[in-house]
Amino acid sequence: MQNIWSLTGRSIAVSTLALALAACQSMRGPEPVAKPDIPNQFASQNTAGSSVAEQGYKDYFSDPRLLKVIEMSLDNNRDLRTAALNIQKAQLQYHVTELDQLPTVGTQADYARAQTASSNWKPYSAYQVSLGVTSYELDFWGRVRSLKDAALDSYLSTRAAKDSTQISLISQVAEAWVSYSYANANLHLAQQTLKAQQESYNLNKKRFDVGIDSEVPLRQSQISVETARSDVANYQTKLEQAKNLLDLLVGKTVPAELLPKDTVKQITSQKVLAAGLPSDLLNNRPDIVSAEYQLSAAGANIGAAKAAMFPTISLTANAGFASYQLSDLFKSGSTVWQFAPSINLPIFDWGTRKTNVKISKVDQQLSLTTYEKTIQTAFREVNDVLATRAHINERLAAQRSLVQATNKNYQLSTARFRAGIDNYLTVLDAQRSNYAAAQGLLTLEQTNLNNQIELYKTLGGGVKANTSDQVQYPASSAERNQKK
Repeated sequence: MQNIWSLTGRSIAVSTLALALAACQSMRGPEPVAKPDIPNQFASQNTAGSSVAEQGYKDYFSDPRLLKVIEMSLDNNRDLRTAALNIQKAQLQYHVTELDQLPTVGTQADYARAQTASSNWKPYSAYQVSLGVTSYELDFWGRVRSLKDAALDSYLSTRAAKDSTQISLISQVAEAWVSYSYANANLHLAQQTLKAQQESYNLNKKRFDVGIDSEVPLRQSQISVETARSDVANYQTKLEQAKNLLDLLVGKTVPAELLPKDTVKQITSQKVLAAGLPSDLLNNRPDIVSAEYQLSAAGANIGAAKAAMFPTISLTANAGFASYQLSDLFKSGSTVWQFAPSINLPIFDWGTRKTNVKISKVDQQLSLTTYEKTIQTAFREVNDVLATRAHINERLAAQRSLVQATNKNYQLSTARFRAGIDNYLTVLDAQRSNYAAAQGLLTLEQTNLNNQIELYKTLGGGVKANTSDQVQYPASSAERNQKK
């Protein structure tokens, strides 16, 4: 008989354990399939090879001064610090959900002074000391596990978001550094123009004083001088603003020796700027990785909402000592214990739990839409950069030719005016054309450098410092669930 009961007990134990293990499987359901509907190739790509995003920023950017400024920004930028603190917060929140899977063990000491009918209305004291497990939930349906998966996915999403912040910061610092250089170049151009206009004004004043010309050319040249003086003041302001922006991005004052003194003509030593394939964006763009983790977290929340449809089984147990006399508290015979499992299942909740499941499913669809939109946005950003890149060299060549032509025209017009062949209005028109062409060339050269920075950014470059570094993102709970 004892053997029969022993076999029966073992069978029940094994069956119970198998049921518990099966029940603890996730109830999140099938994972949605993203359909971003993007082409297999970028529209304007005309270079082959691996994406430049595979290169570390120390290998992509060639100017050592810029690299030092970037390093300063990574150490001091407040947005990056905020992102790092968000990671720390998400990590701690995930740790809390991990601890929720473990029983809470606590100790308790009680003292009571009472007078009851059972004691013939005589006052008495009661002492108790116990150690026990308080309301430990047996996760038969995987609710706690699903919450843990959601917290882990949120933590990983925050880590990826920090990488995205770093990419954006590096590109902003590089563009601000270039902007400072070209604000300085425009200032020098305006100062040269002011000097030339002042010389023309002095010449016209002499011609007016001796009666060669009327007052009209003198006032026309004066207008040009004041316009040039206004431009000088304007670019001095822009130069200071560019420095202020750079200081803000870096998080501290950038030393003067790290600022570009001359016009920056080259931002990278790379000869071929390949974009790779659109599928590379899924691995290289942290914002896409972050959105994927959020989609996975939404799936885990569905599992938690479904598990809430089933009974919640909790276990409370304690053991200790109790006595009416403090001196007898730890003596033999004062041992007490309690084992109190409980089950909680709302019979009628007006459909609240079913509604919560529906809400979690809608949240998953929202996360799916966000994920697809993030992929589409990344694809458009790369295509926009490549569209500019496809024709930038032609535009630069045309603009350089225009600068040469307007400069020659300005020289000829000045010579003809001094020879008395043309009036001063021709000189003014030629000078304005030459000044505008020179400004346009500086703007286009800056656009070219910014385009190279934007290409690196939009492809996902900037997470790693060196090309040899490896950047790997852990599998989401959805990926781990699919592998089982």
